Amino acid sequence: MSDAPIDIGPVDLIEEQPEEAPRPKSKVRTIVLSSLLVVALGGTGVLGWTAWQISSQKDAKLTTPDTIGSLTRDQSEDAQSTADYLQTALAAEVDLDKTVAAVYTSAGEKNVLFFGGTTLFWTPEDDLETAFNLIADNQGAVTGIHDVPAGDLGGAMKCGTTKSDTGELPVCGWADHGSLALAMFPNRTAAEAAPLFQQIRKASESR
Repeated sequence: MSDAPIDIGPVDLIEEQPEEAPRPKSKVRTIVLSSLLVVALGGTGVLGWTAWQISSQKDAKLTTPDTIGSLTRDQSEDAQSTADYLQTALAAEVDLDKTVAAVYTSAGEKNVLFFGGTTLFWTPEDDLETAFNLIADNQGAVTGIHDVPAGDLGGAMKCGTTKSDTGELPVCGWADHGSLALAMFPNRTAAEAAPLFQQIRKASESR
């Protein structure tokens, strides 16, 4: 008998599986990732714009010029006492590095009470709202507050009215990342107050 191994031929013990075709990319996943990218880029743009605003506005300076258009700064003792009171009241409500205040006069007893201060404001509109509440504590709520054009200096500028012994008293305020100021306009209409306040800001704020 021969001892040679018997050739029984190839035996396939495991059946070969065909390679899987690559799965198509999920459309939902693609849409979600694209949306997240858009949001991320949009957020970067917002942060960049906010950072630029803070950088360009944070070093604001406020002064009280002797004259602003037809307005003349009142140097009397009573006017100085009023200005000191306004500075103290504002500083008690808003944390400021420096404060200024002045009473301005013009023809027809149309005075302007102006006061403000400088510091780094992270949320200018919120601080402006706080400042309006300061007037509300003393004169009654400031109502009808609305946006007015802030001009080249940017930030937020708003005007409204409150009650006084002589009737409606227009009140305007601005706030940016470096300064905040308010003004009251006895014997003037709200329509007169807004453009005059813009003029006051242009004359009193610098960077």
